[in-house]
Amino acid sequence: MMFSNIKKLGPGLLFAGAAIGVSHLVQSTRAGADFGLGLLWALFLVHLFKYPFFQFGPRYAAATGESLLEGYYKLGKPLLTAYFILSFATMFTIQAAVTIVTAGLAHSLFGDISFLNLGIESISSVEIWTIILIAICLLILLLGKYNTLDKLIKVIIVTLTISTLVAVYFAFVEFDQNIVFDQVLPNNSIEIAFLIAFMGWMPAPLDISVWHSIWALEKKKDENTFTSKNALLDFNIGFFGAIILGVAFVCLGYFVMYHSGDSFSDKAGEFSNQLIKLYTNSLGEWAKIIIGIAAFTTMFSTTITTLDASPRAMNRSLEILSKKSFRNGYLYWILILSLGTIIIFLGLASEMGLLIKVATILSFVTAPFYAIINYRLLCSEQTPKEWRPSLGLHILSWLGILFLVGFSIWYLSTL
Repeated sequence: MMFSNIKKLGPGLLFAGAAIGVSHLVQSTRAGADFGLGLLWALFLVHLFKYPFFQFGPRYAAATGESLLEGYYKLGKPLLTAYFILSFATMFTIQAAVTIVTAGLAHSLFGDISFLNLGIESISSVEIWTIILIAICLLILLLGKYNTLDKLIKVIIVTLTISTLVAVYFAFVEFDQNIVFDQVLPNNSIEIAFLIAFMGWMPAPLDISVWHSIWALEKKKDENTFTSKNALLDFNIGFFGAIILGVAFVCLGYFVMYHSGDSFSDKAGEFSNQLIKLYTNSLGEWAKIIIGIAAFTTMFSTTITTLDASPRAMNRSLEILSKKSFRNGYLYWILILSLGTIIIFLGLASEMGLLIKVATILSFVTAPFYAIINYRLLCSEQTPKEWRPSLGLHILSWLGILFLVGFSIWYLSTL
């Protein structure tokens, strides 16, 4: 019975896999290291106010049998065009940001790889790991397609959840100070910029709601047992799981690094070495395996899910806009994204911090756009009445839009 229920899960876990990445491993850990538990208010608040807009993805797919992209087009072609342009402008930076961290962790855990024997001395080990990881993800996605990704993500999510919670437990046991829950509000430009970046990808950019609606339809194709009721339950499991792990990574940063005087490097390889070294110095050499598994599975899940989702969304958007079907559209887009990511990475490998900051801030300042059109779509005649938001979701959506717009204006006013 349990196996049957787990089998019905899928898109929600893919959502979690895409969400639990840079926002958790990098941003949440840094939040704990720099502010202790002082930014938990921001973590809970941004989850609360983003909840309806994420949920509208699987809700609309379950109600209509269409992705949000078809809905955007029905609201007006300019909206889908705007989505296409925004996605194209950000997808390479986002993919590069998550892949560069994954490659840095692979380098730290599995060692150097050199092209010296081939006479290519200018490419670093981290850059080689990037190419290898992109190639592995491509093989999985092109040969196994959605069904393999659906099965793989279940293993990844279970692995990263167990390893992360075990790491938090042992870090808590070794923590020899009083735990302080005082909440803080950043008050200078650097701290405010971090807060916006922290919330920008916490738990994920809002355009993942589009990806979720596409994954829900793919799941429905593979398994007729994936009902409308399952779609919302599946989403809630993934969403609340992301909250738990977000808190876990804040706690890890707090227990291991708060007031340590250490600061993270902006270079992928050095960042990963620092991260793992800090945990092993605090907890013991044995912790390298646990934190290594937690960190790598966290980032690999994000790398493979984003590499799958962006090409699906871009191809489907182009099909709707052009009113044509592209037989190999997904293939072309995934190759374009892979090559673009590698090119950006080779050019900006030493600027991991800048890439992550740009990607997260772009995600936050574009969040009001996705929030408003998702809400507008679910309230429109395109959505069957029984699937439109309840009064509670209406109120939460209004508050969420005000929150996202207000914080974006606040951030822009500090530049």
